Amino acid sequence: MKTKTKFLSFVLCAVLVVTSCFAFASCGKKDETFKIGVSGPLTGGAATYGIAVKNGAALAVKEINAKGGLFGKYQLQLFTYDDQHNATLVSTGYYDMVQKGMQASLGCVTSAPCAEFADLSAEDNMFFITPSASNDEIPKNTNGYQLCFSVGIQGKGAAAYVEEAYSGKTIGLLYCSGDNYSEGIKDQFKENLKTVTVVEASFNDGDTDFSSQVNALKDCEFVFMPIYYTPASQFMTEAKKTANNFKVFYGCDGFDGIETGVEGFDINSVPQKVSYLSHFNAKATEGKAKTFIDAYKAEYNEEPIQFGAAAYDCVYAIVAAIESKGEENFKINMSASDVCDLLTSVFNSETFTYSGATGSNMKWNKAANNGYGYVDKSATEYVVKEAN
Repeated sequence: MKTKTKFLSFVLCAVLVVTSCFAFASCGKKDETFKIGVSGPLTGGAATYGIAVKNGAALAVKEINAKGGLFGKYQLQLFTYDDQHNATLVSTGYYDMVQKGMQASLGCVTSAPCAEFADLSAEDNMFFITPSASNDEIPKNTNGYQLCFSVGIQGKGAAAYVEEAYSGKTIGLLYCSGDNYSEGIKDQFKENLKTVTVVEASFNDGDTDFSSQVNALKDCEFVFMPIYYTPASQFMTEAKKTANNFKVFYGCDGFDGIETGVEGFDINSVPQKVSYLSHFNAKATEGKAKTFIDAYKAEYNEEPIQFGAAAYDCVYAIVAAIESKGEENFKINMSASDVCDLLTSVFNSETFTYSGATGSNMKWNKAANNGYGYVDKSATEYVVKEAN
């Protein structure tokens, strides 16, 4: 009986100690940070994109926090997860960031993983605005938006450029068979051509020999490549081995990083002009793009690419949207779902605009885009290098 009494006394003391610990913790400093998450390839073949996004977002967080934070009083906290450009890894990272308290997100860096992220976040009503996942279906749910151009917009934009510059001529088209990004842009591009004739060549993901594709397109002066920078660099390298008429290689946002993203590839050894459709001028000499470029170079000692600039803008756009509602409509401990309701009410407004490193007066109005969260802003041709 004495043993039982001692045991009960021990349990009671333990409970009191634990209770005291919780009481002490509750009296401590509250977590008053606003938490943003992003998933992307920080390792592997697409790491150039993911690291740029991580760096751009982190730079924005650092700048905003240095000015006092959200509403001048709440610090931002950034969570990142390495999905290795693998959709099957996304759920693990997503739920990990949710457990850490993620209240809003930049989604994923690349399209296939972001499609998985979009489905998961829709179930939780988690707001996200991706800086670079361009698949047309990514922003189809009420909680999703794009700051980059969608695949469809890139295809139409490239077609408009080609029709103006090469009206009535024949051009080459190189795409990756079976790749949603590449084929999506290719289809929209061809659908919007009127006078231009196209000679096509395709390859499969993972191919390294581009001799047959070079041979198929060798008579074309202009080659449009809605592909990523690694196969593009392999095609350009192969083209130097064969007599051809190539003068211009033109791509979309997949070309971003081609200057430094491929080990052993020297873009300046390519004799042709290389350029791509973009929303960011990495050589800007004024405005918010120049401000970002200078800050990024000072922080990371390297040149930024549009993926980093877009992530930087995503963070600033989220903060601008929240602050536009006024502090009286915001609580730092709001659930992710409540934050999503607040943000979507702003982004869907006809009056909300954001100007940053990747464009001025950007708008997101789902009513004008059949319910999709596409961005409305101007595109430009970014010249990587002129012809030698």
